Amino acid sequence: THFYPWQEERARKEEEEARKKAEEEARKKKAFSNMLHFGGYMQKSEKKGGKKQTEREKKKKILSERRKPLNIDHLSEDKLRDKAKELWQTIRDLEAEKFDLQEKFKRQKYEINVLRNRVSDHQKV
Repeated sequence: THFYPWQEERARKEEEEARKKAEEEARKKKAFSNMLHFGGYMQKSEKKGGKKQTEREKKKKILSERRKPLNIDHLSEDKLRDKAKELWQTIRDLEAEKFDLQEKFKRQKYEINVLRNRVSDHQKV
């Protein structure tokens, strides 16, 4: 059978319209489905928010336990110096611990990269 050019054009346009209509229907179904499941999404996000809140509360509790009130109003000059030395020592210890943890983290990160490379090398073989 031989089609005239205008018949081919009409058939192509009809196919295009049918495809667009099907895409629109699929998009509507997906949007409707998303609306139905939106409540579940909201609950998940609230749970996550609740988790963040409890983590924040834990951190505040730990910090409040760690930080003691600084009662220095009644101290003499010598006692103030001793207190300053004690606080300085605490800061030094914490900074040293922080440095050690950062170095440990760097080393572990490097080891992870080395192990990943080994795994990928073994998978290639």
